[in-house]
Amino acid sequence: MIEGIGVDVVEIGRVQRTIDTWGNDFLGKIFTDQELAYAHSKRNPVHHIAARFAVKEAVAKALSTGWSGGFRWKDVEVENDAAGKPSVVLYGRVKELLQGSKIIVSISHSENVVVAFALIER
Repeated sequence: MIEGIGVDVVEIGRVQRTIDTWGNDFLGKIFTDQELAYAHSKRNPVHHIAARFAVKEAVAKALSTGWSGGFRWKDVEVENDAAGKPSVVLYGRVKELLQGSKIIVSISHSENVVVAFALIER
């Protein structure tokens, strides 16, 4: 049974400007060490950082509560399997709320925009 659907669109240039302005303060607040290591292992790290940001937002929207309720950005960690397929690992309050649920995510990006989709099933 579908419990929630979330979609987010992120402008890559906006993420780059945020990084240029706030640097590690922004990155350290939003992303786990694993997410940053993955992004920085790629040719265009900002594309992968923007993609992870979009997934986190899409999951928050699928929860229908956004980031209220004590959620932290790092409670949703985006990872990729060997083939590049994205998935999420949950921690903290988000993990408690979604116990027993399955989250499916999809990411796509062009040179300028990232879109992420999240579906929660029970």
